[in-house]
Amino acid sequence: MVASAVQDEFEIPAFELTEKDRQNLARKDEDFQPHTWENLKQIIAKIPHQATNDLESLRRWPSDLKRYLQWTKLTKQKYTTITNFICTERLRWTPLPPSHPSEGPTFPVENSTPFAHPSDYKILLNDWPYGLTTEITHLVVWLKTRLAVDSTVGDLTPEGRGQIERFVKETFRDRIERDGGRGGEQVMWFRNWTGLQSVRGIDHIHVLVRGVGEGLLDEWTVGRRVLP
Repeated sequence: MVASAVQDEFEIPAFELTEKDRQNLARKDEDFQPHTWENLKQIIAKIPHQATNDLESLRRWPSDLKRYLQWTKLTKQKYTTITNFICTERLRWTPLPPSHPSEGPTFPVENSTPFAHPSDYKILLNDWPYGLTTEITHLVVWLKTRLAVDSTVGDLTPEGRGQIERFVKETFRDRIERDGGRGGEQVMWFRNWTGLQSVRGIDHIHVLVRGVGEGLLDEWTVGRRVLP
């Protein structure tokens, strides 16, 4: 019954829905339990140690998921792909001509090593964050460069994971600690396996911070805000 109702409303989903997404669409917001910091820690901590990706457990508020599906559908009608929209409207990056139609966008870079040059990445607030408790903010770090991933499942290699760890420490944790916070307790990151990414072709990582003020968020994002 639930699956049928979801099928009728979203006959052709704008992106691949998990079974948990479909169950979530049948809920009301008042029946939804937002992710807490401890819950997020449990989900993210499992990722490097299991054969399947528990990140599919991350869910949006039911009303946000419905709006996200509708927005994605309309955006694809206008821009063909979400990747085109992100490049054009959010990142303002101009891709190089593709060498093959099936390849994702590539960009001119200052340094081919991920995170090595500030012109080669951009930090934005997530326009469509997961359903989180109010003290948690969801950021996305977009890269012109590519992270090293396992070609089988699209998960990070140890090299790629190390590059992200260093960047997150220097950019987020250390910065919070300079303001008197506890960066190790206020920052987490994850990267969706390729199969779970709703925006493919541009490498990106998700950063979750808690208890951080607007001033620091503006510093990281250079004042860039979410979609109106």
